[in-house]
Amino acid sequence: RESHRKERSPAGGDGSLDRLLPSVSMGISPRKRTTSQCKSEPPLLRTSKRTIYTAGRPPWYNEHGTQSKEAFVIGLCGGSASGKTTVARKIIEALDVPWVVLLSMDSFYKVLSPEEQTLAASNDYNFDHPDAFDFGLLTHTLRKLKQGKSVKIPVYDFTTHGRQKEWKTVYGASVIIFEGIMAFADKELLKLLDMKIFVETDSDIRLVRRLRRDITERGREIEGVIKQYNKFVKPAFEQYIEPTMRLADLVVPRGGGNMVAIDLIVQHVHSQLEERELSVRAALASAHQAQPLPQTLSVLESTPQVRGMHTIIRNKETSRDEFIFYSKRLMRLLIERALSFLPSQVCTPQGEDYVGRTFYGKRVTGVSILRAGETMEPALRAVCKDVRIGKILIQTNQDTGEPELHYLRLPKDIGEDHVILMDCTVSTGAAAMMAVRVLLDHDVQEDKILLVSLLMAEMGVHSVAYAFPQVKIITTAVDKKVNDVFHIIPGIGNFGDRYFGTDAPPDWSDEEMDEPSY
Repeated sequence: RESHRKERSPAGGDGSLDRLLPSVSMGISPRKRTTSQCKSEPPLLRTSKRTIYTAGRPPWYNEHGTQSKEAFVIGLCGGSASGKTTVARKIIEALDVPWVVLLSMDSFYKVLSPEEQTLAASNDYNFDHPDAFDFGLLTHTLRKLKQGKSVKIPVYDFTTHGRQKEWKTVYGASVIIFEGIMAFADKELLKLLDMKIFVETDSDIRLVRRLRRDITERGREIEGVIKQYNKFVKPAFEQYIEPTMRLADLVVPRGGGNMVAIDLIVQHVHSQLEERELSVRAALASAHQAQPLPQTLSVLESTPQVRGMHTIIRNKETSRDEFIFYSKRLMRLLIERALSFLPSQVCTPQGEDYVGRTFYGKRVTGVSILRAGETMEPALRAVCKDVRIGKILIQTNQDTGEPELHYLRLPKDIGEDHVILMDCTVSTGAAAMMAVRVLLDHDVQEDKILLVSLLMAEMGVHSVAYAFPQVKIITTAVDKKVNDVFHIIPGIGNFGDRYFGTDAPPDWSDEEMDEPSY
């Protein structure tokens, strides 16, 4: 391959590309996270402000907080217009599992030099050559995504032959479908693929598809399309793409119409996903018994005022108005306490006499675990001017008992911030652990995370502290017991229902939202 790369002949243009997604005004396929969905019942709940996955992402880490399973990566290779995208979409539909990411090589074309841009403008640059792709960035991105990390995908602009300023953020893949004409052309890239599929389609059919696409969608002349195909696309297929067919685990003739092959692929992926299933909550329940509370825990001093407010909000006869009022008072005290753990430095605003303190860091961001954690946001906003807020929705799967990630919205560049993670109650710690893992996957430093909660069970404290020993834990009280269904004893009841005046749906949890015992 290296010898071929040195024989590069500039040619080609954007007509040589097989788009992953429908074009927008600039003729580029923007990167989008695509979740698998059934046509009749897509696992999405759309509101005016949010898109929530009704089929959540189960834990991708163990009770130690470290990733114990990687995303399953399917590599799809084949000639231009061979039907790779159709096969990918058919696989997604048949899989019917959440959190599937489509990754296209089209996003990883190199930024062209001025000389190369001139060639591209006259359709004399070869976009079908391996040297046209940034394999270094592509491999790095796919590796991070496979490891469960948040990644930024470049958005390539074929008008300027450069990358747009804003990149797309992609996170949370259980399955990655990586598609491209050169998907098997790099040794390091091949190591990341768990399953390699080559889509084989007759060359005449591929030519007809290119003609239809380039003429009807791109307004090009038939002579130009045929000239480009014969000069660049066909030779590239014969020299670089077709030889990689021998590397495939499965060759799919006829593309997306071959449902027998697609069913075989789906069966294999399902079997692989089943082998990687984890049971985190059960492991948490059996761990850390009779251990002393960790030093990273800070419990608000149990003054008569604090105990009095706890007496009120723990009383199941307390009216909703009083429950909200005294919960808000406790939240304000809790947030004020949490801010005292942020780094600070000596400040002398007058130059002498007065020695003060000032925050020593770039930024403070709050992240609430929906829905109960959202009630703590006003207290944070009241004491942190212009604080940025992110949100995470985690629900308990009633069939497996495991927490699942359904929704995520984090501020830009959160990895540089000190983060106050807010949840009103923490019983086993399963939801809190998932939220911390999400923050770590977005490059937030562990020692910059402060978990704040009105009430925690000892089990939850131990679980979080054991998995993430650098996370600071701040609460107003710690109860000793959790019952058989993981409710805190004596607890505070279902905080979300008491605060919002709702009845708990059977599949919601507040740590979870599932502590109705008093």
